[in-house]
Amino acid sequence: MSNPPISRYPVPALEDLPEDIREVMLQVQEKAGFIPNVFLTLAHRPDEFRAFFAYHDALMLRDSGLTKAEREMIVVATSGVNHCQYCVVAHGAILRIYAKSPTVADQVAIDHRKADITPRQKAMLDFAVKLARTPEAVEEADRQRLVDAGFSAEDIWDIGGITAFFGLSNRMAHLLEMRANEEFYLMGRLPPKPKTPASGS
Repeated sequence: MSNPPISRYPVPALEDLPEDIREVMLQVQEKAGFIPNVFLTLAHRPDEFRAFFAYHDALMLRDSGLTKAEREMIVVATSGVNHCQYCVVAHGAILRIYAKSPTVADQVAIDHRKADITPRQKAMLDFAVKLARTPEAVEEADRQRLVDAGFSAEDIWDIGGITAFFGLSNRMAHLLEMRANEEFYLMGRLPPKPKTPASGS
């Protein structure tokens, strides 16, 4: 059976891409061992590709009061309520790796309130999910609960910014019918295989 397409739109060949975008793809491939389909599908529009990943990196790589795992929790929880298969699968894999837990991503995607995470993280995800689904209902009491949980004003911006950005990402993934790479499904679920000692050592 042939593999289904990864997007409803044309996916450019690597050799046809602008040099800067091709370089990004090759760097990701070298680090991860494959190119996530979000890179390939969004390269259909190079200017938007550049803007998308610049904003992604500004949010997800900046110094923050949120850990890398907590940032990925926000992505997984909000993508779950937005029914975005690509983002749940891809960022669930990243969350498993950062959290060093094979179960947390599935728990957060289905119902963060029952997940094995801290009360602080549950407060963070309560806010993010509300902002993702009913932003007009967010009120001062919601912000205060984050403050009471120990988040700073800048942390709250990070929570909101990540939620908003991945609201865009979720909707683009739905629009394109973006398909997740098979590699994501097993990442972070099994412990790494022990290295075999070299012969003669």
